[in-house]
Amino acid sequence: MAGPRILAVSGSLRTGGFNRMLLEVAVAHARSLGAEVDVVDLKALNLPFYDGDVEAQGVPPPVAELRERLGKAQGLLIASPEYNSSIPGGLKNAIDWVSRPPGRLFQEKWVAMMGATPGIFGTARMQPHLRQVMSAVGAHVLPTQVHIPKAAEAFTPEGKLRDEARRKEVETLVATLVSRLKG
Repeated sequence: MAGPRILAVSGSLRTGGFNRMLLEVAVAHARSLGAEVDVVDLKALNLPFYDGDVEAQGVPPPVAELRERLGKAQGLLIASPEYNSSIPGGLKNAIDWVSRPPGRLFQEKWVAMMGATPGIFGTARMQPHLRQVMSAVGAHVLPTQVHIPKAAEAFTPEGKLRDEARRKEVETLVATLVSRLKG
């Protein structure tokens, strides 16, 4: 029997970004728990900005690909920085595109969110915004959130979390998501 299917997304487009590293830590744990994880690289997808005029001409191929991948997933794992105390534009744009009809692709999917930032607040200001958006599109957001402050100091050069307590927070969040998806 196949494990639960998770779509993993980093809100950071930057190669080697802290949230890409955080996502890698979470994905490795999810896979160790038997989950099938599809990691989406929003930078590689190169989604156009959401525009109703573009949509009226037909769904762009990168959007169709993301919609298909989300449609196969039972849940989402999102690691995102905060930009100006809110959701990064690339991540919000992706959510806006795939939330459009037909279908309600986020409906009833479980979402685990976490984030890393160089600042002292982790992503405590962005995550309520992301929670609101994900709830508005019909997803269920896990109540637990992981915030990694001072991200420049939080990771080893190999991309592992230095602090055992932070690593356990990530593992617990991922284990909760996997458990919810298993039913």
